[in-house]
Amino acid sequence: MEPVTLTTDRLILRPFGPDDVEAVRAACQDPEIPRWTPVPSPYTLEHARDFVTRTCPDGWRDDTIYNFAVTTRDEGYLVGAMGLVRLAQLNTAERQAELGYWTAKEQRGRGLTAEAAGSVVRWAFEELGVERLEWYAEAGNTGSRAVALKTGFRMEGTMRGKIVHRGTRRDAWVGALLPSDLGLTHGAAYLPHQGG
Repeated sequence: MEPVTLTTDRLILRPFGPDDVEAVRAACQDPEIPRWTPVPSPYTLEHARDFVTRTCPDGWRDDTIYNFAVTTRDEGYLVGAMGLVRLAQLNTAERQAELGYWTAKEQRGRGLTAEAAGSVVRWAFEELGVERLEWYAEAGNTGSRAVALKTGFRMEGTMRGKIVHRGTRRDAWVGALLPSDLGLTHGAAYLPHQGG
């Protein structure tokens, strides 16, 4: 798939490019990012270069992972990274994907990540035909959970030992978002359980 650019009132979500390497490296020096995500620690310039110049373009080309550089519309500052990972081939009945993100320390608390996530989930539903989006994070990651809730994800519980992080299995909070949660009607019909 050809990379796309999305815009919101305050943000531009675009493919990562070589000019982003240093900003990615700098952001990932914050210990909170490797604490909650699988980015390497310590995070080097080589890690950033590999992510920006290999991982991101390969994901778009292979139609498997769509990574966006989330930047401020006015100044072009890197807010963070947001990725949509296909959980199954989108041309099958599954049509599921997972949303993940990290936010640079100085950009937190402004609602920017939730704003970006809203744009990506609508794109996933409307353009990719995704019918179920999943989010999960290590239990205790209240910042990521707040973004997911603000985006519309419904919490489905805690999965025991779901995440292997730094060699240790950890519990994960999990949530899901369906097109109908946003008032969208395309895709397979959803028949919720009626109890009993």
